[in-house]
Amino acid sequence: MDFKENQNIGTMEVLERHQFDEKALTDFMEKNVQDFVGPLSIEEFKGGQSNPTYLVKTKTQSYVLRRKPPGKLLKSAHAVDREYRVITALNNTDVPVPKTFALCEDTEVIGTAFYLMEFMDGRVLWDASMEDSNTEEALGVYSSMNNTLAKLHSVDPIKVDLESFGRPGNYVGRQVSIWSKQYIDSETEEIVEMNKLIDWLPQNLPSDKPLRIVHGDFSLTNLMIHNDKPEVIAILDWELSTLGDPCADFSYHCMQYRLNPHLSDQEYCKKTGIPTEEEYVNMYCDKTGYDLKKEWELYMAYNLFKSAGILQGILGRVRDGTAASKHAQDMAARVRPLAEGAWKLIEENFL
Repeated sequence: MDFKENQNIGTMEVLERHQFDEKALTDFMEKNVQDFVGPLSIEEFKGGQSNPTYLVKTKTQSYVLRRKPPGKLLKSAHAVDREYRVITALNNTDVPVPKTFALCEDTEVIGTAFYLMEFMDGRVLWDASMEDSNTEEALGVYSSMNNTLAKLHSVDPIKVDLESFGRPGNYVGRQVSIWSKQYIDSETEEIVEMNKLIDWLPQNLPSDKPLRIVHGDFSLTNLMIHNDKPEVIAILDWELSTLGDPCADFSYHCMQYRLNPHLSDQEYCKKTGIPTEEEYVNMYCDKTGYDLKKEWELYMAYNLFKSAGILQGILGRVRDGTAASKHAQDMAARVRPLAEGAWKLIEENFL
């Protein structure tokens, strides 16, 4: 739910633009949520999540409501129905997710589609470097995080009725095509390495992996950790989830080892209790049975390329006047190093 650190933790009064008819919600919950007993009170979670998220409290229970934002939206954006579908399917597995209660696609109720799920009482940790944790907690959190993603990537989507949740086959190839097109359409300066990647990657894709549920943005900040133990109790923010290559999903998560100076320092990792990148990859491979030795740097290059494409796309919208330019300069400065880093991995490992 991409909450942001410090000032954006916890709840606040519902913003005026996000207010809705509480009686209409009460009526809906009385009809559709088992054991619901009003009256209810509503607060809004702070933070920058793109789908407004609320804490709905009664005397006996707390719920989380996620809705599409009000106003005109792109058809495929803010797909709370997809979030609801994947979380509900995973309720029947050992993947830690909140219990879901109801999906409402009738926009007459609160103005947009929404769904209701269980409120999970836990912690969101913001610092992947775990500077405020002892070694036992750091190792525990990383081990649980790794185990949680391995559990997700062990679920056969067909067995949980998610076979139509995404397109089968050639996931990385399609992603390379999407981000190449986005980069070309939004190019603001020539980056030679990016052009080389656009030419090279489609001919040198990783081998096909079993079709699995990919989260799309699996990270420490999108997990709920138990209040007293270093244990993941829920995966949050399923907005980018689909079906695809589990190793692409895992390697995207592991980019933090390349981009965070602390995590790329093996001595720092050993001192704090965090597994090194190699140890963390081995933990995942042991649990899933994938062999990533030959393709690991290829996946890393692909994800650096994808990140460059995403940032360039935002720059293109700034150029075209359809996005705010507050951080444009910073983003522009990051595209070239990402592309150069990706091509360097290709040159060192595959040419």
